Amino acid sequence: MKAMITDRKKGWLIMGLGLDAFAGLGLEVLLAFWLEPMLYGVPMEQWNTWQSVLHWIITCLLWGLAAAYLLRTADKKYGLKLLSPESGGNTLRSVKLWQWGLVAAGGACKIMTSVISWGGFKVYLEWKSHGTLMFLFQYIYYLFEAVLFTLILVFAQIAFETWFKNKKIPYGGIILGLTWGLAHAFTKGSILIGLEGVVVGLLFGSLYLLLNRNLKGTYCLLFLLFVL
Repeated sequence: MKAMITDRKKGWLIMGLGLDAFAGLGLEVLLAFWLEPMLYGVPMEQWNTWQSVLHWIITCLLWGLAAAYLLRTADKKYGLKLLSPESGGNTLRSVKLWQWGLVAAGGACKIMTSVISWGGFKVYLEWKSHGTLMFLFQYIYYLFEAVLFTLILVFAQIAFETWFKNKKIPYGGIILGLTWGLAHAFTKGSILIGLEGVVVGLLFGSLYLLLNRNLKGTYCLLFLLFVL
């Protein structure tokens, strides 16, 4: 059955997994803007500490289930063993010095942009603003968000490479920017933040290629750059 699937169809099926990951992220919108305000009687901006913590716990559970389903489906249906020791067929040991240099430069640009945008280091400012309890749960929440946006990137990259056989273009980053990145224009209420998300998505996709598609290494790097 698998051998009969054309590259075109297989590409669309894998792309569907990436869009499912984006839809998984979208579950939070239903919670934050519809279900929970209805239950609590106040909008998200007015939630107390425990309402916010409960929101993050429920969101993480949903995102964790979505990620597990997508990884299992990718493995069972398409043979994509993304969590194997050499995910993508490469290890970080194969990354050349010039690639590490570009990774460092891209990471530095992202951190500097974040510092300028936030007026300081995001981690410190969020800890100072939220306190230890909320800070802890928010960063657990970020861990799960990073899983799903990394899967958007990876599945989209595999899909486009299946179609076009070109492994030098960061297709996954383009799709990540146009989905998860641009969606921030809605969730944050700012077109500029959405456009910044598009650029960040493209950067993340480029870093994935520079790390030779090593999923675990990419996830760790993208998480750090996302929160710094």
